Amino acid sequence: MPTVPIFMPQLGESIAEATIVRLLAAVGDTVQPDQDIIEVETNKAVMSVTTLCRGTVTEIRAKEGVSYTVGTVLGLLDVTAEEVARTGVETQEALEALRNPPPLAAAPASKEANLHFALDDDGYEEAPAVVPSVKGLPVPMGTLGAHYISPRMRVRMDDLGLREADISAVVGTGTGGRVTVEDLEGFLDYLEAWPSTHASPMRLAVADAMRRSWTRPLATVGLPLLMDRLIEYRRRQSPTPGLTLYLLRAFALALAEAPANAGYLIGEKIVHPRSFDIGVAVQVSDGVLVPVLRKVDQKPVAELIGEYEDLIGRARVRNVTENDCKGGIATFTNFGTFGLTLGTPIPLPNETLILGMGAAVKKPVWSEQTGTFIPATEAALVLTFDHRVVDGGGAGVLLNRVAELLQSPEAL
Repeated sequence: MPTVPIFMPQLGESIAEATIVRLLAAVGDTVQPDQDIIEVETNKAVMSVTTLCRGTVTEIRAKEGVSYTVGTVLGLLDVTAEEVARTGVETQEALEALRNPPPLAAAPASKEANLHFALDDDGYEEAPAVVPSVKGLPVPMGTLGAHYISPRMRVRMDDLGLREADISAVVGTGTGGRVTVEDLEGFLDYLEAWPSTHASPMRLAVADAMRRSWTRPLATVGLPLLMDRLIEYRRRQSPTPGLTLYLLRAFALALAEAPANAGYLIGEKIVHPRSFDIGVAVQVSDGVLVPVLRKVDQKPVAELIGEYEDLIGRARVRNVTENDCKGGIATFTNFGTFGLTLGTPIPLPNETLILGMGAAVKKPVWSEQTGTFIPATEAALVLTFDHRVVDGGGAGVLLNRVAELLQSPEAL
């Protein structure tokens, strides 16, 4: 009688294993198709492993409280040949045959068939360009070669000050599509005829920060922000505060209510901020400076005006110290000053969050009070975050709280 394995299934895109919570069937039980047979728990939810066909449980290998990776055989079913034919399930016997195929008959020798494996100059083993998958379809081996950088190649990249991201534009001619030293030198020779300028130290610093930031899983959420009440209130103030100050203040207050959102992941701990110091992105001639405004949650807008104007004024002429730009827990950027209505800013590598605002535009907005569309000033408010620390729902709650606080500017 054919035997069908019960595998630990893929229970989610990012889930590699699950823990056995409860066994719902025992050896000797007859089970039906899609019957829950084992209850498992992942880091997200409790789910069930189900059967693919009708059969009798002959072996349970899983043990309660033990974690198993996706693809592990948790048990075995005895099924009929008719059931296999009806459902098309893979039997244990068929899987064993795939793992241990019979030897192929000798074929006539030919130049094409006389493949050999040898180490090239980079110490990388040559291999056929294509290998068959278990279903008999050819699968390119580009993923193997493309991600391999030989020691010789790494030495040359170090000499040139290059990183892996810098060679992404180079087409590799090596095994499996890998980039060789010759490919790199050819690409550099090709670029010699192109016009170029030297990157300033600031430009290089920004590039390095963005490379490090992009090693994390970043995500962005956004919502439309009605600006009319804020704009009207601001106009009545003397001196008139910068619009950015209200955003900074609302952002700091929202983070103070839920400080874990601005935490930083270190190993298995989320380190919470001890002071709500918010950076402000300031565009300069060859990059961006991010001076930091201190204890924004503790100071009302009127009290922040002088400190803010001094800090931003010095940043625009690049007259800030290292201490002026250290210790921020999050950043605000007003990309709307460039006429942009939407953007996805990237947080600094030592920060989890960055809040951005687009240009304000007039739009018709439905009014429940009048039952008509009325003109309103609206701007996109976006939040980019480290998804390891903050989930989309948490980011949405935080962003909505910022927007809510901005509707009461007199309280800021």
